[in-house]
Amino acid sequence: MTKWTVDQVHSAIGFEVKHMMVSKVRGQFDSYTAEVEAEDLTDLTTASIEFKIDTASINTGNLDRDNHLKSADFFDAENNPTIDFKSTSISKNGDDYKVNGDLTIKDVTKTVTFTVGFGGKGINPWGVEVYGFEAEGKINREEFGLTWNAALETGGVLVGKDIKIKVELQLNPAV
Repeated sequence: MTKWTVDQVHSAIGFEVKHMMVSKVRGQFDSYTAEVEAEDLTDLTTASIEFKIDTASINTGNLDRDNHLKSADFFDAENNPTIDFKSTSISKNGDDYKVNGDLTIKDVTKTVTFTVGFGGKGINPWGVEVYGFEAEGKINREEFGLTWNAALETGGVLVGKDIKIKVELQLNPAV
């Protein structure tokens, strides 16, 4: 098995959620680590994938909202410093892969599935082979204890339940 690292300069872990039932808030986590091991990254079914995301690195472009998300109302970053993902199975599905794994947020672990597309491989300017992937998934935030909300006078709620997750990765050989 070969070990791979995430090139964070060319990667992103992002999300979006409905706001006030009419628009979307997008954000990302700016700090994370990943361990990927695989026999061959052109066949992701041979891989083992683990992520640790720094909860306090959440960034929606609004400091007040980010501080609220870090608070006990949402992630409680002080007591839950990471969001963890560990793959449990990976299968080929047409041109894509289905990556199943355990996602842990606020000490709640649920099985989630990401659809992963292989973006290709290339050689960087230093002669090193790199691989690209895009992953998408969706979770219900309330299932992970992220239940804070506010009712709107016009009906509905301030924050939607469904969180769309999008991950873009460039993997480099571990040194």
